[in-house]
Amino acid sequence: MVAPRQKKSHNNIVYIVLGVVIVGIVIGTTKLVGHSATTKSKSEKKISVLTYANWNPFEYIKNGKVVGFDLDILKSLSKEAGYQYTIKNTGWDSMFTQLNSGSADAAISGITITKDRQKTYSFSKPYFVSRQAIIVKKTDTVIKNATDLKNKKVAVQLGSTGEEAAESILGKNSSNISKDKGGTTFLQVVHGQADAAIGDETTVKKYVASNPSYKLKVIYDDKNFEPEYFGLMFTKNSKYRSTYNAALKKIIDNGEYTKIYEKWFGSKPSLDVIKSRQ
Repeated sequence: MVAPRQKKSHNNIVYIVLGVVIVGIVIGTTKLVGHSATTKSKSEKKISVLTYANWNPFEYIKNGKVVGFDLDILKSLSKEAGYQYTIKNTGWDSMFTQLNSGSADAAISGITITKDRQKTYSFSKPYFVSRQAIIVKKTDTVIKNATDLKNKKVAVQLGSTGEEAAESILGKNSSNISKDKGGTTFLQVVHGQADAAIGDETTVKKYVASNPSYKLKVIYDDKNFEPEYFGLMFTKNSKYRSTYNAALKKIIDNGEYTKIYEKWFGSKPSLDVIKSRQ
């Protein structure tokens, strides 16, 4: 009688151990599912962003990282919108191609909002206002405004609004327009390959100030160059657009936008102009 009781006791122990193991497995499985759900939730709050890091101070490479005004704006907007972002540096043309193919969600690179681009992409409300400007050598006494560029060799970034500005002055198919793909637009003036270059005035001003040995100067022409507005560029009918617009309004209202602007440009932004476009 003793032996059978020991066997029964042994069986009970086995059942108890098995029960604990099963409960552990169930609990463990529940935690794993919970972790998986959390991971999925986080993945749904991510946005992949493209840039062309060749426009100091908007975006450029420093110590192997992409930095600049646009990157700080993106960081602030994404934090406000509740999104984790990834940034990928690519070519200017490639940025548009990749976004159009759906391999990325957005792009930020001092991209001007134009009617033509809006046919293919969605844009946020403007976060920056600028104009085009002209770079020439300091010794140049002929070019004083945009109309003086007629019959001159003019360098522009391919696919930019600088290209559009040059075409409006020299003609769409003018052989005097040098369309650069590799980020050497301004260097063409330095090396005498072009008489002038057209680019965003903020970038032009920064380039001239950062390279005094090149002996260049900036020509401003508010009469011939209209204001341009930069926006985040999204895929057409993007789900991110409204969220980022709301985030932009918030960082403008709470002063974060002004802090970022002053950090990169050393002056206060034209908030009235920006707010009027929201």
